Amino acid sequence: MRFTSGGLGVGWRVRAIRGATTVSENSVEAIREAVHELLDELEARNNLDPNEIVSATFSVTRDLDATFPATIARERPNWSNVPLFDVQQMHVEGSLPRCIRFLIHFNTPNPDVEIYHPYLRQARSLRPDWTLAQAALAKKSMM
Repeated sequence: MRFTSGGLGVGWRVRAIRGATTVSENSVEAIREAVHELLDELEARNNLDPNEIVSATFSVTRDLDATFPATIARERPNWSNVPLFDVQQMHVEGSLPRCIRFLIHFNTPNPDVEIYHPYLRQARSLRPDWTLAQAALAKKSMM
């Protein structure tokens, strides 16, 4: 989607960021820690302004039911007005347990912005291709 803002000819585009993490146990404290860690990484690596977020969907595996990740996200500065949604991830036998994922859509004036997709803890195994690419991107940005 592209549109112009205020007749200035600025092209905006909706982009998406994916990410995931795991928790050690099904508790409010463990889920809170993991969600904040994941969103800290998301914001730090993507320079993401919550006011540009269109929506965020969190999914959890069926073994996590102590709290909603969206409830934790609403605790963050500037996230109270972000449309948030929680769903249960489809169960597939042998899949990664105690996993929290997100899909976030955001508006950006830079349609070519490099996106960092944070996969933390045991969730790194879900996207080893992105984990390697993200490590290279992080190393490049530190130089």
